[in-house]
Amino acid sequence: MNSENLNKEFRRIFPEYALDSTMLEVRAPGRVNLIGEHTDYNDGFVFPMAIDRVTAMVLHRRSDHLIRLYSTAQQQMAEFSILGPVQKNPPAWSLYAKGVCEALRQKGHTGLGADILTDTDIPLGGGLSSSAAFEVAMALALLSAWGQTMPPVDMALACQWAEHHYAGTPCGIMDQFISAMAKAGHAMLLDCRDQSYRQIPLDDPKVCVVIVNSHVKHELVAGEYKNRRSQCQAAVAAMAATYPVVRALRDVTMPMLQEVQASMDPVVFQRARHVVGENQRAIDFAAALQKRDYAACGRLMYASHTSLRDDYAVSCPELDTLVDLSRSVSGVFGARMTGGGFGGCIVVLAKKEAVSPLQQVLEQEYPLRCGKKPGIFATAAGPGAHVVGS
Repeated sequence: MNSENLNKEFRRIFPEYALDSTMLEVRAPGRVNLIGEHTDYNDGFVFPMAIDRVTAMVLHRRSDHLIRLYSTAQQQMAEFSILGPVQKNPPAWSLYAKGVCEALRQKGHTGLGADILTDTDIPLGGGLSSSAAFEVAMALALLSAWGQTMPPVDMALACQWAEHHYAGTPCGIMDQFISAMAKAGHAMLLDCRDQSYRQIPLDDPKVCVVIVNSHVKHELVAGEYKNRRSQCQAAVAAMAATYPVVRALRDVTMPMLQEVQASMDPVVFQRARHVVGENQRAIDFAAALQKRDYAACGRLMYASHTSLRDDYAVSCPELDTLVDLSRSVSGVFGARMTGGGFGGCIVVLAKKEAVSPLQQVLEQEYPLRCGKKPGIFATAAGPGAHVVGS
């Protein structure tokens, strides 16, 4: 994503600006979650890293309170006032930006409007957090235009609020947090209860993270995601009847869960078993990665996928096929579905020399078995949101 091309596109969409006009550019990354899936809204542990795919925004300040936001992905302009409360008008994609404006306004951050061009190379609907990158880029763009700053944690929370209240997705904090606060060459073990975190090095030149898009598009706003949250809440209620200290599945150990199993709906028990096990897997993964024990990391990834497939029931045949094919390639340590599920991507941890054979196997076999071509790219652990050139 070239800054010069972005500036040219901005002037094509907004031709009133002179060639020597000074533009502001910000970038916010997508993310891949290495392990710790569906634990974030259960006060648990997640282990994301920022990828080298980003959402970029180029903007110029206005003298009024109007936002004109053009999306190259949607090929559409949205116009709205930031004099609050910001209205929840269509188009639907603009609600993420409008929610951010309203969240900032409620926290006392406001200013004049802006003309903004946004572009992204994050696959949309692939479980790589394109929405959070869009929100974080919007927040940083406006704050920078206004000459204001905000602690990154508060900015992430404001973006999460926007997704809850304007886009209607009851997401956890992970996506916005890693997009705002990632450190290049590191993955992050994040405690979603108290928002404490540790940056764990992931910069071994012999090891690579590969993301494979199934090209099955998921829709997390759909009922299945909300059903899983409700089932987790039901599990907490059942646990609290025996263990009053339990406030979230984070507080539950596997022996505690097994003790209460008989009084719990069987499906609810399965959902809880995934979350309790996945929390421990995230902690164990961080410890293994710290020691560069990639084989242990891989075993935990496979166990995570099995749990997501069988206990949490959020995988799909295409994701299962990609994981099985990856497992067959020498030099692959581990693979699992990543993101909310029902489609999207898998993440693979592999030796660098295994990337090409992996790509060959997936490009040959996946279309034969699933009738689709996979989207495959290797990525490095990138930085969090930043103003370009600063």
